[in-house]
Amino acid sequence: MISAFANTWKVPELRDRILFTLAMIIIVRLGTHITLPGVDSSVIEKWMADAAKTDGGNAFGAMLTIFAGGGLQKAGIFALGIMPYISASIMVQLMTAVVPKLARLAREDGGRQKITQYTRYITIVIALVQGYFMATSLMHPDRLFYMRGIDNAAKYGVLVPGADLAWIALTVLTLVSGTLLLMWIGDQMTERGLGNGTSIIITVNIISALPGALVQTWKFFVTGENVNAFSSVKLVIMIAMLIVVIAATIALTQAQRRIAVQYAKRVVGRKQFGGQTQYLPLKVNYAGVMPIIFATAILSLPTMMISWIARGETWAMKLQEALAMGSLWYYVLGGLFIFFFSYFWVATMFQPSQISEDLKRNGGYIPGVRPGKPTADFLDFTMTRLTFAGAIFLTFVFVLQPLVGHLIGLPQGSMVLQFFGGTSLLILVGVVLDIMRQVETHLLQRHYDGFLRKGKIKGRYDRLSQTGNAASSTALVYLWAVIGLLVVVAAAAWIAKA
Repeated sequence: MISAFANTWKVPELRDRILFTLAMIIIVRLGTHITLPGVDSSVIEKWMADAAKTDGGNAFGAMLTIFAGGGLQKAGIFALGIMPYISASIMVQLMTAVVPKLARLAREDGGRQKITQYTRYITIVIALVQGYFMATSLMHPDRLFYMRGIDNAAKYGVLVPGADLAWIALTVLTLVSGTLLLMWIGDQMTERGLGNGTSIIITVNIISALPGALVQTWKFFVTGENVNAFSSVKLVIMIAMLIVVIAATIALTQAQRRIAVQYAKRVVGRKQFGGQTQYLPLKVNYAGVMPIIFATAILSLPTMMISWIARGETWAMKLQEALAMGSLWYYVLGGLFIFFFSYFWVATMFQPSQISEDLKRNGGYIPGVRPGKPTADFLDFTMTRLTFAGAIFLTFVFVLQPLVGHLIGLPQGSMVLQFFGGTSLLILVGVVLDIMRQVETHLLQRHYDGFLRKGKIKGRYDRLSQTGNAASSTALVYLWAVIGLLVVVAAAAWIAKA
């Protein structure tokens, strides 16, 4: 594996793709730290200094941090993150599976480009709505549930001094432009870089919390007030559990049921086609991370609405406490929602009748199963059982964070726990495997060894080869020169301020 990483720099095209991807990642992270115009950054710095001393959080705020990379808490120009585009993509994908007109359009020549255009239009609408709500929330800091305590003007100061209608319009325009820029950067990384650009942006936002998590871990187990003789033992146990959890997540993410498909022999002229046996892979976790995202969003929606509508009411406080992250009802309802959305996603995305018709049209059949409707019923029955196993796996990943926190002694909402399960771990595993598959494809094409001595990393290689040409060397030189200049200016400003 070490030789495979070393060989990546020997392939010019692969090296250019890696450098381009790294440059885009740096731009994404720089934009997160640029505060919105009209927002007092000193107020945010004072609040974050106090917030760093505590280790709490809430479910919806944690999920927003995943997609915004801390831009929400810092009121940056990338505060909305890539979430509006993700929401629009999910909405269009579900509509494509439900609406027959969109389903026909997706199968036509050039139909996917039209659907992508619709997705971008919906992204602008969602970003406008979310940008307006965020701008009004910044004017009234008591509504910022993910920045609790920043409304204390006597302690921190006024977050947005002199806010008016013109400031709201400028803020909404800036937030929408930031989301569109992130969407464009994601497309560029997909075409000229490695992996899926949107997924890489989300992964970078997750990894951005890693330094803070390491600092919290060091303080909690080494230099904290309650450190005892068993703290080092707990730290070793936590590291071992992290390795085991990541390995198990990779294994179950890659797990699939391979169904044998036999193709009939055909003689065309002097050549014989067919007769070979291929396999139809059905993934155990077909829905991926989507059920956990849906479940977390739905569970957090009531608490968010209550904080806006019925703030301070007795019944509202009881409901918020019952649905808070770490409570019993939160995880019970979360498990039920995960099971529901797992089957719902498979029902909308997996079409056994279409697969059966495609097999029949191409002369393929499953041994022991008649073509047509019996094949569709067999695939539906098999996928139903696999979905049950996948839903159990997702539920286990969902409740893994509080279990680890209770075992190790970490408080709920700690940044350390997000690397032990939930949305973050599944996204990290999926994106890293996709990038490794694409790098391995480039290495094998140039007759280098891959990451594994025997075989290849499991997964779909066909969708990883649909990237455009790598960026030119001249463009990379200019791009890195601009990034270097920005880093020098930022370092000079930081030294001058210190």
